[in-house]
Amino acid sequence: MSVELSNNRVFVVDDEKVIAETLAIILTKSGFNAISFTNPLHALEDAKRESPSLLISDVMMPEMSGIDLAIQIKRLCPKCKILLFSGQAATTDLIEQARQQGHTFELLAKPVHPTDLLESIKRLTEV
Repeated sequence: MSVELSNNRVFVVDDEKVIAETLAIILTKSGFNAISFTNPLHALEDAKRESPSLLISDVMMPEMSGIDLAIQIKRLCPKCKILLFSGQAATTDLIEQARQQGHTFELLAKPVHPTDLLESIKRLTEV
């Protein structure tokens, strides 16, 4: 699957370590420079040093929601693509609130199948 990202740097953020690391491994094996984070604040700090091309983040996390993380990373890195995922129904309301503030993010339901993840990345990066 050919996916074009400007610097091929992908941040994967999930407070569940196994999910973050597994998705990063899948992406690395698919040719991305994927870095996993379990704390969204660490991902935000790293984005200040080197911009990611793509942020893949869980929505519901204790330190900061994935939506807030996405909004802040977009401010730092305007060209960064955003893909959010969640296993919680309450996420729909949060996504809608973000849309009302002018932020539109694609959302995948957990559990995320690797094929669905790669297809979503491909669609997102073709824009």
